[in-house]
Amino acid sequence: MTTARNHDKDLKRYLVPGTHRGRTTDAVTEALREAILDGFLTPTTWLREDEIAGAFEVSRTPVREAMRRLADEGLVIKTAHHGTTVAPLSLEDVLALYVVRENLEGLAARLAAVRCPAGLVERLDEIGSRMKAATAESDTAQLYRLNLEWHRALRDATGNSYLGRFLGQVEHAVRRLPASTLGHPGRAEEVLSEHDAVVRAVEQRDGVSAERLAKAHMRRAREIRLSVMLGE
Repeated sequence: MTTARNHDKDLKRYLVPGTHRGRTTDAVTEALREAILDGFLTPTTWLREDEIAGAFEVSRTPVREAMRRLADEGLVIKTAHHGTTVAPLSLEDVLALYVVRENLEGLAARLAAVRCPAGLVERLDEIGSRMKAATAESDTAQLYRLNLEWHRALRDATGNSYLGRFLGQVEHAVRRLPASTLGHPGRAEEVLSEHDAVVRAVEQRDGVSAERLAKAHMRRAREIRLSVMLGE
């Protein structure tokens, strides 16, 4: 297993400057979460309370509480008498993630189509245009960020805070996966087409079609993800 030792300066950059008294635990939690999602703290990394407290220049109490919160989110594993490590990601974890993601994204598309709040279609199309430009420039990093933005816009349009919370957790899990599938040959173009099909269904307020298309989009994403992980 690796260790967080000697990463103090790099780790500290994840802590938002000017943390206000009373929000220290929130700030530490957010910083550690982002370091994990960003891949700085990789799976199986030991998380030592004293080192993290030193890096963030805080007491061990907010670090301990942050570890508890992240364990509840499934991002770290606390083991009695051994300590805490960043949770690993197995093939089974990925399969389980996509089963949940397929159904939640499908539900989000259906609810968004039924509600179709003003400006939603234009917003999705605008993000799609930027994704198309990023694809033309082979800018996978930008395409990845825009893809997350597109899915968040659809998620927010549902008006369902519970679904938004669950999909937020799914997004966190997806961000931990290695190598974006958008870099897979031909996948970027597929995503543009799949997204556009969902948007057109939303525009028609066709919840059934929007859900079907969004779920198919996720199934294809799972196929590509497994292909990438298995080196096919």
